[in-house]
Amino acid sequence: MSRRKIFKTEHLQRQVKNYSEHCGVPLCTASAKFNGVLSFHGFPTELELRRQWLVKIRRDNFTISSHSKVCSRHFATDQLIEPKTLDGRRRLVKGAVPTLFEWNHFTAQTPRASVWERRERPTEPVSREEQEEHIDVRDHDYCSTPEPASLDMSSQATEDNSKTLEDLQKQLQELRVQREFCLQRFAGSDDNIRFYTRFPSYNHLMAFWFLIEPSIYKMVRVTRAISAAKRNEEVVTHARPSTRQLLQPIDEFFLFLCFLSVGLKERDLANRFNVHQSTVSRIIATWTSFLTTLLGSQCIWLTPAEVQAHLPEAFKDFPDTQVILDCTELRCQTPSLLLLQSEMYSTYKSHCTMKALVGIVPHGAVTFVSSLYGGSVSDKEIFKQSGIAALLTENMAVMVDKGFLISDCCKCKVYCPPFLSKQKQMPAYWSRNG
Repeated sequence: MSRRKIFKTEHLQRQVKNYSEHCGVPLCTASAKFNGVLSFHGFPTELELRRQWLVKIRRDNFTISSHSKVCSRHFATDQLIEPKTLDGRRRLVKGAVPTLFEWNHFTAQTPRASVWERRERPTEPVSREEQEEHIDVRDHDYCSTPEPASLDMSSQATEDNSKTLEDLQKQLQELRVQREFCLQRFAGSDDNIRFYTRFPSYNHLMAFWFLIEPSIYKMVRVTRAISAAKRNEEVVTHARPSTRQLLQPIDEFFLFLCFLSVGLKERDLANRFNVHQSTVSRIIATWTSFLTTLLGSQCIWLTPAEVQAHLPEAFKDFPDTQVILDCTELRCQTPSLLLLQSEMYSTYKSHCTMKALVGIVPHGAVTFVSSLYGGSVSDKEIFKQSGIAALLTENMAVMVDKGFLISDCCKCKVYCPPFLSKQKQMPAYWSRNG
């Protein structure tokens, strides 16, 4: 590089040091603050030329201001006019349009040849006599009659191509479904549906889905709930989701069922469904809250007549059994506060747990689920606070484990079968009246 060019470059760098011009083209990070060799050009005032600039830089809705610039990297060399003096600025030729960008690898497209240039023509002129000598009326398309057979073959070929295209599209869709971990992949296997979701079959799963589907579009995402809580605002639900989700709603539900039924870890689910682990965490939290609200408001308690209609043969000696009660414990993280640790600690599990009362009818359907309580709360106290006592009447009976001591606070009959004994049938003295 000559001395003059070096001096010119340093002079330009000193000249633009105080400017903060930036290139407005997407994917371009050129700035006058760090690059004094480039020049920055404002948008033209002519409306048509300005529109061409916006189309070329792919910013149709861009709001142009006096600070909006396009750097010289995006113009061809023949469109730039170098300054004649050291204090001058590089200018653009009239009608210059940026054509070099990151998405075309800074190469200008070769202009397409005209029809005249593309058409082949004889290299040597032909005399009029020679033209007339070789003219044959049959050489013209409009003088010949198309053969029906050729038309039929062309039509048949078009139909065959269309059918082939449809078959290939179906095969592509099948391959995509086989590759992806989604509900549709296991729709034909009730065994897999039972394994991943605990629903008896695909039809049972879809029947439940059709019941909750009208409400899923009012689902409040956990991110929206947290954001609204921070701003102390009320969450407004929309008829349709405002943002596009990475998974279809039914596949989000399938992910949630895999988490509950199989116990898959969040990282495993993220790899299976090809999403980020944080996305899996948000989906699980969102669907937990949604289904708790939706299903928690449903009455699942059965009437005595409904229980009697499905009473198993094994309960023929205890026909008045309305519900079988027991408490279950779920392990949880240890709280940091000592007071909460003492309330959550379970001596039975030797760990901090959450405890709930669950009731099932003799044929196996769950008809009662209480709220969660600390692991230190006794079964008897949970029975009192859960509200199930208000659902029981004197002509009903409940069946509990022998360690579930509620006979003094229950107004109905209590059966305590000896689960650990070798007796085949429950004797009458194991029944106590409340």
